[in-house]
Amino acid sequence: MLLRSVLLVAHALQLSGALDLPFGSCAFEEGTCGFDSVLAFRPWILNEEGHYVYVDTSFAKQGEKAVLLSSELQAEEWCCLRLVYQITASSGSLSGPSQLNLYVRYEDESFDRLLWSAKEPSDSWLIASLDLQNSSKTFKILIEGVLGQGSTTSIALFEIKMTTGYCIECDFEENHLCGFVNRWNPNVNWFVGGGTVQNSHSVLPQDHTFKSELGHYMYVDSVYVKHFQEVAQLISPMTTVPMSGCLFFYYQLQQGNDNVFSLYTRDGTGLYEEIWKVDNPGNAAWNLVEVEFSAPYPMEVIFEVAFNGPKGGYVALDDISFSPVHCQNQTELPFSAMEASCNFEEDFCNFYQDKDGPGWTRVKVKPNMYRTGDHTTGLGYYLLANTKLTSQPGYIGRLYGPSLPGNLQYCLRFHYAIYGFLKMSDTLAVYIFEENHVVQEKIWSVLESPRGVWMQAEITFKKPMPTKVVFMSLCKSFWDCGLVALDDITVQLGSCWSPESLPPPPGQCTFDQDECAFTQEKRNRSSWHRRRGETPTSYTGPKGDHTTGIIFEATRGVSIRSDIAIDDVKFQAGPCSEMEDTAQQSSGYSEDLNEIDY
Repeated sequence: MLLRSVLLVAHALQLSGALDLPFGSCAFEEGTCGFDSVLAFRPWILNEEGHYVYVDTSFAKQGEKAVLLSSELQAEEWCCLRLVYQITASSGSLSGPSQLNLYVRYEDESFDRLLWSAKEPSDSWLIASLDLQNSSKTFKILIEGVLGQGSTTSIALFEIKMTTGYCIECDFEENHLCGFVNRWNPNVNWFVGGGTVQNSHSVLPQDHTFKSELGHYMYVDSVYVKHFQEVAQLISPMTTVPMSGCLFFYYQLQQGNDNVFSLYTRDGTGLYEEIWKVDNPGNAAWNLVEVEFSAPYPMEVIFEVAFNGPKGGYVALDDISFSPVHCQNQTELPFSAMEASCNFEEDFCNFYQDKDGPGWTRVKVKPNMYRTGDHTTGLGYYLLANTKLTSQPGYIGRLYGPSLPGNLQYCLRFHYAIYGFLKMSDTLAVYIFEENHVVQEKIWSVLESPRGVWMQAEITFKKPMPTKVVFMSLCKSFWDCGLVALDDITVQLGSCWSPESLPPPPGQCTFDQDECAFTQEKRNRSSWHRRRGETPTSYTGPKGDHTTGIIFEATRGVSIRSDIAIDDVKFQAGPCSEMEDTAQQSSGYSEDLNEIDY
């Protein structure tokens, strides 16, 4: 169980309102600091004794909202927004929990972007830390509380604070400790050091920030260690936007031979990676560390100390900072996932294939009621393997992707369509190859699929060494050869699915999971229905959706039925691109059309 560092839950209630809070911040001591309740919803109530605002079921019903809107703000430099909050629930109430949402509303957009959401109840104040990337646009912060079930349900805000810098940075001078938390261990834990109080049996140093007894730092002491390899962990807030650069911190340690001080990253799925460890204990003064840090997807930084016994001394930590400029000893450019993606509209991008034998071909076909065009636009190019002109018994076509660095998690997505095979199994497979083209592992293959329909596949993988993704199409026998189409390969850093992922922005929906924010006035025979594969009505509708094979069908209540299908609804700011306009207005196809006989 994670406990607030230094057991700071009790201290969090004492956050001082006398401090000069930055613009866009509020401690709710005597007012709401320019954060106003939106009149169309329930108001947030300022506690009579100050310290927090709240909404509860004493004056609002389940499902009702209270919305707090800031004045206009601007973040010309990278900022960290911290929210100290608490959600309480009635005892025994598990369904219909309350929810606290935080949105940002930019000046040139007509909708609010959801940045963060929480619904887990707690008995104490919690801290959320959100990175806000620098922008010249002005914006407003919108905080929405939605009450759940129960007669004693409540949502409270203790403090909102927006400061310049990264959320992963901390000098440990404030009671909330920048959202860093200590993982509770019965024998060894991280505590706040410095100040006038000495809790340790060891002789601890002065802090690094102020270099005096007035400053604070974090430390862990081995005096209560009872077992071999007792471990204490100090965990940073989870990063919320991609970042890459150099992480700095200062440390001191005593009895370096009897403890191991390490730095790890941990992603949302719990995967650890060690990025630094003490080699030389250094001197008795504060030692500066520079370590390359890359968080292309949400990550925590974990400072871990393992003691071999009660005489392992102590480790002290202070002044964690971050710079988007890479460390001095770093010469390699960071990897861009765009290098491993391709829609094949112009060429093969960074993909290549075996030189010997027939392989994958870029083609462009006229879509009609029997066949679809490419997945990207319906009018463009895609890859095709195993055509009747080239397929042979035992034919294998390999398509190699570019090299992917090791120790990163990847989400691979692509669209495929199968034609003509009697047995679908293994007609298309995805392998992981080492850089020297040695097969390492098959990570995906076709089992069953609707024929002639674009389907989406997504795969999450992580390997310790550099690898390549290889698409392999197989024709097992002359009597069972068909066509395999491939389009829109994308590689992203991180997991394809995350339990903490936020819903899509307003106006965007693929209908793969649900109907997003789209609603219907009523449901009857003429309603929209969410489907996978073909529409159930004969001779109407598409064979499958544009994304993965799920479609919506609208039928009219007459004897002759017709279907209308929609998919992949998306709005974006600004005018549509010229390419989209051209695609909509085009009535023909290019002269170099590659006709394929299905």
